[in-house]
Amino acid sequence: MKLFYSPGACSQAPHIILRETGTPFTLVKVDLGQHKTLEGGNYYELNPKGQVPLLALDDGTTLSEGPVIAQYIAEQAGRQDLLPPVGNFARYKVLEWQNYITSELHKSFSPLFDPRIDATTKALFIEQLGKKYKWVNSRLEGQACLTGNTFTVADAYLFVITGWAPGLGVDLSALENLQAFLGRIALRDSVKTALAAEGLVKAD
Repeated sequence: MKLFYSPGACSQAPHIILRETGTPFTLVKVDLGQHKTLEGGNYYELNPKGQVPLLALDDGTTLSEGPVIAQYIAEQAGRQDLLPPVGNFARYKVLEWQNYITSELHKSFSPLFDPRIDATTKALFIEQLGKKYKWVNSRLEGQACLTGNTFTVADAYLFVITGWAPGLGVDLSALENLQAFLGRIALRDSVKTALAAEGLVKAD
């Protein structure tokens, strides 16, 4: 299978899960400004949404939307630690986090990437993100990961999205539980390997 990605984008979350599960795959870099793949192909022909990530299977079938791709990868790999099975209530707690991250955090960051946004609007989104992250910080009290002490697909997603904060003027440095969480996740081999493969850090 192939994962179409852009360095540091939300595609990094399923990238981490691919490495976490040991799933064989090929990375294909996408220039989102030009909407072309590294080989020069028109990315819109693969994904009319023009966004990453996109997972292409061997038979040509494609799947978009990061949280769904991560779910598919975890289930195909049989990794019930990353996403518990259907019927297990723990599964729905992981999916609850996936939904919160995508709707409340990810989409709140999105306007901050737009250079046309004015200072007042930017300050409003930053304030809202600060409040939401204070709540996330409270949920991490006394536990290593979002749903307890087991790393799941939701933890990968939160790690990636939160990594955008410093560069966008969102100061989360005072949130001790969150910062400790980020530090722990950054030490995972799958995370270090994914970051190095995307050219964001030097390989060990």
